[in-house]
Amino acid sequence: MVVDQYAVPSYKEINPAIYTIISFPFLFGVMYGDVGHGSVLLAVAVFLMLFGGSLSARIESLRDVYEFRYMLFLMAFFSVYCGFMYNDFMSLPLNLFKSCYDTKTRIRIDEECVYPVGIDPIWYGSK
Repeated sequence: MVVDQYAVPSYKEINPAIYTIISFPFLFGVMYGDVGHGSVLLAVAVFLMLFGGSLSARIESLRDVYEFRYMLFLMAFFSVYCGFMYNDFMSLPLNLFKSCYDTKTRIRIDEECVYPVGIDPIWYGSK
């Protein structure tokens, strides 16, 4: 459905759908990486995967979204993943681990300190 707008591949041509299935949702996650917004989208996608079949039979406008449910799930998954990498929750920094910097002086506490996952939240206060 995503690739059909460019035409169906001819004989011995590479089908771009295989690459698009992963690269499009991942790039969506890179652009909109946020744990909070991605979790809401993930809940909608899981709801569509579980109950969308019976709902799309009754509600005609839901049929197009129902066909897109797996792509929506991948987009939401990568959005949550990149949100953890960016330490973003509803545009607020997540402080999951101890910072490597002193919050008052903004001087590095230990030269050996490495923030385990994502960006150290002290960088959100920098100029």
